[in-house]
Amino acid sequence: MKILELIKQPWPWYFSGIAIAGIMLILIFFGKKFAFSSNLRTLCAMCGFGKGVKFFDYNWRSEKWNLLFLIGAVLGGFISHQYLSSPKPINISKATIFDLQKLGFSAPKDAEPPELYALEQLNNLKTWSLLILGGLLIGFGTRWAGGCTSGHAISGLSNLQLPSLIAVIGFFIGGLIMTHFLYPLIF
Repeated sequence: MKILELIKQPWPWYFSGIAIAGIMLILIFFGKKFAFSSNLRTLCAMCGFGKGVKFFDYNWRSEKWNLLFLIGAVLGGFISHQYLSSPKPINISKATIFDLQKLGFSAPKDAEPPELYALEQLNNLKTWSLLILGGLLIGFGTRWAGGCTSGHAISGLSNLQLPSLIAVIGFFIGGLIMTHFLYPLIF
């Protein structure tokens, strides 16, 4: 089997866990932490916002290595979409399709329902309102919790940090409230 064909195949669910654990061990060994959202702080500090806002006034050069992760994520997403995507529709469980249809969404041909993620939705005021409100809530929550969901769930828990455990429990509770109570009201 050619390497490109191997990469395009669905991989076992556990592969990502093994890869994340390996990366976390390497980061812990080198005294680094996984923190994707801190890249935004680093970028703001690099642009000089530290002169006016104390939060951005820190030694951002010590964190510039993490920008490689940000660049890699963007490049990896681009390469994956452009060169590794399959034209076949993704295999979504019938239960998920049924749940989406109960909420008024069609079965997605890609990973997301077009009623939420198609470019045409940017003409809709409700879409813009949801994007802006969601962005503000995520930004506020990330700052208040001292990190994003992946930073706490992956890095914080692997370092056995109690605040990360509390944050992850809060993320799950918030996700359940959103899914079962707020989401049906919005859509």
